[in-house]
Amino acid sequence: MQETFSKIAVFQYSSEAQIIKSRLEAEGVEVFLFDQFTVDTDPLVSNAIGGVKLKVWAEDEAKAVHILKSISEYSLDDEGQEMQCPICGSSKVELVSTIRDVRSFLAFIFSFLSSSLPIHTQHEYRCDTCKQKFDLE
Repeated sequence: MQETFSKIAVFQYSSEAQIIKSRLEAEGVEVFLFDQFTVDTDPLVSNAIGGVKLKVWAEDEAKAVHILKSISEYSLDDEGQEMQCPICGSSKVELVSTIRDVRSFLAFIFSFLSSSLPIHTQHEYRCDTCKQKFDLE
């Protein structure tokens, strides 16, 4: 029995899935999101249910995968160029959330205890090659 859909990506949040869905649909690929509303209702269960699944028709799988591979998985600057690590020069740089101070920690504890999204987060860039963390100035 041939499978009707092919799962080509999984996302922790539906907003990420919506961005990729829009890109694929702009290229003429019909896209279906599974578990989107469950994750939107309670984002903390995203990992438990396997995230938001992005699926396409089985016959469109190769085209969709090709389009996904053309999208950079790392951070881009304002001109659309890949960011460079100031330490090693690698372009494998991503933006990550972090808890660096008391305010971030208290916001995390509050959101955890109240089952809500964090009201305050801090971000920094991390290089996947040299594992160094840095801020842009």
